[in-house]
Amino acid sequence: MSIRDVLIVGAGPAGLATAIAARQLGLDYQVVEKGSIADAIYRYPTHMSFFTTPDLLEIGGMPLVTPYEKPTRLEALRYYRKVAEAYQLQIALHEEITAVTSAVTPEGTVFEVESRGRLGQTRVRESRAVVLAMGYFDHPNLLGVPGEDLPHVSHYYREAHPYYRQRVVVVGGKNSACETALELYRAGAHVTLVHRGETLGESVKYWVRPDMENRIRNGSIPARFSTEVVEIRPTDVVVRQVGQMETETIPAEGVLLLTGYHADADFLRRAGVEIDPVSLVPRHDPHTFETNVPNLFIAGGQVAGRRTGSVFIENGRFHGEQIARALAARSRGAA
Repeated sequence: MSIRDVLIVGAGPAGLATAIAARQLGLDYQVVEKGSIADAIYRYPTHMSFFTTPDLLEIGGMPLVTPYEKPTRLEALRYYRKVAEAYQLQIALHEEITAVTSAVTPEGTVFEVESRGRLGQTRVRESRAVVLAMGYFDHPNLLGVPGEDLPHVSHYYREAHPYYRQRVVVVGGKNSACETALELYRAGAHVTLVHRGETLGESVKYWVRPDMENRIRNGSIPARFSTEVVEIRPTDVVVRQVGQMETETIPAEGVLLLTGYHADADFLRRAGVEIDPVSLVPRHDPHTFETNVPNLFIAGGQVAGRRTGSVFIENGRFHGEQIARALAARSRGAA
């Protein structure tokens, strides 16, 4: 079995940027992705447009061309596919990494990276370094209430059409919840917003906030603030004011729990990475993104811990270049 210089877990923008930098610096690399390329973006709302401009999504020096001021989800997916083809990136898709361990060999410390394919087949790869660029979109913040796993409940929103003339409860009070509620309302759904906070989140975009506040004010989108979900049932949602015992029942054919996401801290702990118990930020060097485990790096959303709003494609795309430079320098030093 050959031992690669680096194995990159995740084929999102951060992982792809890391692969491009590794290739340009002459490192022997491999990317392994549990889903499709740019899988998190694929699971964004179907008709979403990015908040940012095209140049801030670019990696590898390739331009993202769009006739619009802001690129769409479909354009971004097309772009990252083209980047992978242009650089002929070595990517294994639909293969989930299940464990990362290290072993001492005659050639030094080597990582053994275990994976499972979509048909259940297992594989072990070896590399001198590992970059975890898995993002956080796979791990929604669960409410932990009865009925959260019912079929009409989702932590992801795709598009409004199926909810036409349906009663929908949207749980959350930040950008995703507000934008979803507005889109559903304009598509003919009957939407109620439920949020634990006293008001909409401070991070709600400046052009979304007044739109949402007006809809709440005129009753188009009823809102329950300082309210928590107690139970989800097949035809309704049971809620109550925070700190109160009395409950209210809201009819619902659809429930969207848009309460955010988090990186997989347990996976990192199993790999030996120290995690801050409060912020869930992995211990790492802010310049090289190397964790406390030598030659085990993090990139993109893995850096954020609970603060997922602090790492975007716009800044996470630069992590890979810093990591690859550090690895290349070590490789030259070892030679």
